[in-house]
Amino acid sequence: MNTPDTQSIPSPFEPFNLGPLTLRNRFIKSGANEAMCLDGRPTAALVNHHRELAAGGVGMTTAAYLAVSAIGRTLPNQTWLRDEILPDLRALTDAVHAEGAAISAQITHGGSFVTGMHAKGRLMSASSGLNPAGLMKGNLLQRKMNEADMAQVTAEFVEAAKLARAGGFDAVEIHMGHGYLLNQFISPMSNRRNDEYGGSAENRVRFPARVLRAVREAVGEDLAVLAKINVADGPSRGATVEDGIVTAQVLQDAGAHMLVLSGGRNVESTWFMFGSNMNREEIIKVMKLTGDRLGAFMMKAAAASERKIDFREMYFREYSRKIRAAVDLPLAYLGGVKSLDNAETAMADGFDCVVMARALLRDPDLVAQFRSGAMRESRCDNCNGCVAYIYHPDGTRCVYRGANDPQANRIYASLHSARSS
Repeated sequence: MNTPDTQSIPSPFEPFNLGPLTLRNRFIKSGANEAMCLDGRPTAALVNHHRELAAGGVGMTTAAYLAVSAIGRTLPNQTWLRDEILPDLRALTDAVHAEGAAISAQITHGGSFVTGMHAKGRLMSASSGLNPAGLMKGNLLQRKMNEADMAQVTAEFVEAAKLARAGGFDAVEIHMGHGYLLNQFISPMSNRRNDEYGGSAENRVRFPARVLRAVREAVGEDLAVLAKINVADGPSRGATVEDGIVTAQVLQDAGAHMLVLSGGRNVESTWFMFGSNMNREEIIKVMKLTGDRLGAFMMKAAAASERKIDFREMYFREYSRKIRAAVDLPLAYLGGVKSLDNAETAMADGFDCVVMARALLRDPDLVAQFRSGAMRESRCDNCNGCVAYIYHPDGTRCVYRGANDPQANRIYASLHSARSS
């Protein structure tokens, strides 16, 4: 088990060597679909969002999600990687580097998980049949990928990683969780194949491991290559932590520099992913604002039947510790970290980095505040209102941060001063 003794437990503020990259500390902003993009490219809002996080002290921030192809998007404006947006990517990475942080590109293919637009023809997935994730936009059916499809998608991930390198990113994070294409192979909720890519946990991770191995071979001397995986899916018919252990072991053998441990699926188990219920009221409000009346109606119906889940800090800890005991490669803990005490607990458990999203949306300078001693806990109350703004043109934001938030005003003022000097 890769757990340090008491004398060797690192501080989360210590630098960390991640493949060819050295992070200034062990705090990472999680890849969380920011939606600050237009016509498939990043906007100035996205640049400022990540600049703010870098100025706030994180060791690395993650831009998410960057589709490996146009058909790999889940939402119509979502960024997809191609040569013509390299100047936009450079503006983003240069802004983060100017603040002393590293930046990772979360590269992803949605497969059959396309929720924001109608796609022509059947979307690809691990298995064929009805596509529950696509019902609202008429993407009713999905098709089983063949070897030619797998070769094409693998090549797209490799090309995306090369574009990320050309765009100035320090790392790529291959998304293998939450119900996107590679997770559609890993999870028995999606994978009903009876060939070498289905059945056992080892078989189900075969194609995702091929993708990671190809990316590592293409850019692994220049970029850190991470993978985001599920510790479990949540529902009883989904992948278990034992499956998560197999996934981690196979990806270790495939050459991953680090795994980010998450959980849950976007359709079936958001409650597991976020450790608490979605803020359906805020999502309904945003969908009405954007004219998606059908989506608002379906969200309201879902809320009526959803069981109540009370948030607890470090809600993936017991799952993640089992994976920590089973592999030797670096692991990043994600799931309910709100305080410096939580971060130190993760270090004591043997994790190498700590990944946060909601806490950093509430307090983008949280790491700097932790380091100075001004704060030991985020002000985030896990209302999950921020998640709703994935569907808003302005992008993800904390619903509490506005004109009357002194800390937000101070952060904006310092950023404006830095940009003006």
